[in-house]
Amino acid sequence: MSTVPPVGPPAGSAPPGLDPERLRAYLDRERPGLVGGPLTVRLIEGGRSNLTYDVTDGRARWVVRRPPLGHVLATAHDMKREFRVISGLHPTRVPVPTPVLLCEDVEVLGAPFYVMEFVEGKPYRTSQELAPLGPERTHAAVLGLVDTLVELHAVDPEAVGLGDFGRPEGFLDRQLRRWGKQLDASRNRDLPGIDELHAALGRALPDSPAPTVVHGDYRLDNVLIGGEGDEIRAVLDWEMSTLGDPLTDLGLLVMYGTELDLPDSPITTTASAAGHPTADEIVARYAAASGRDVSAVHWYTAFAWFKLAVILEGIHYRYTLGQTVGAGFDRIGELVPVFIQHGLTTLQKG
Repeated sequence: MSTVPPVGPPAGSAPPGLDPERLRAYLDRERPGLVGGPLTVRLIEGGRSNLTYDVTDGRARWVVRRPPLGHVLATAHDMKREFRVISGLHPTRVPVPTPVLLCEDVEVLGAPFYVMEFVEGKPYRTSQELAPLGPERTHAAVLGLVDTLVELHAVDPEAVGLGDFGRPEGFLDRQLRRWGKQLDASRNRDLPGIDELHAALGRALPDSPAPTVVHGDYRLDNVLIGGEGDEIRAVLDWEMSTLGDPLTDLGLLVMYGTELDLPDSPITTTASAAGHPTADEIVARYAAASGRDVSAVHWYTAFAWFKLAVILEGIHYRYTLGQTVGAGFDRIGELVPVFIQHGLTTLQKG
């Protein structure tokens, strides 16, 4: 699911938030020989929170991640946490970029940041982007996404140094309360059904399976696909990762794979692409490969609809305050009831 990306800086200029000369001086000091010449920096568009830059010296390429400009809550954009999970997963079968360096000194770029290898591949954000692959390759690519999620959830957190990466006890209850608080912080209009959905989710809270590393925002446009076999080359955007209930990742994946049927919407999914697996196929693939009981998947999917409704309402709220810039934000508010209804309908199916 994707929104319209922001407009980047003028061609030839360094984007805000990353000074190439200061970055090179730091890398020369901390990793002598890594950089072979002046750095050129390009902001990678499409990110929703932390800023991502493509950096090259003309010979090699890296990616730099840092919090958004003017961020206040460091815990919401924890570079050390992202770097830690990538470093822990790198030796496993989960494809992640090679971590290079973490910098917690805010004097270098104005905020903590980390550097990782650049991985060639494409994130698919819309059905139109998937169309050139054709039905068979699209089908295989999305099922590959499911298989990679199974690999992630098979990692033993203790074995990769992530045993204390989160608090899995009471995870679902805390998640539900957290997003309820987020909703309250954005309330400035009546939203029929959203309190009903929140309460119904609370009454039907399932028992969680054994905790795993959870990505938190797992979907097709948060991975890079490439190579002759359209394999998953790298899983990106770990800022919401933690230890918790693995089926929350599955519920999000099912939601992101549901066709919205909203023409000209600023919110898009890949579900209408020819060959895209159905929700039932995604769930069956995950269940067969993971061996987990997925009988409560409707709850997790309904929770995903609720969570996205809250996120969209927050965007709409900021739009009403004049705090958003770009195309499409004026239509976000009308989409929130659609997500609420999907959540209610999905929960009733369960």
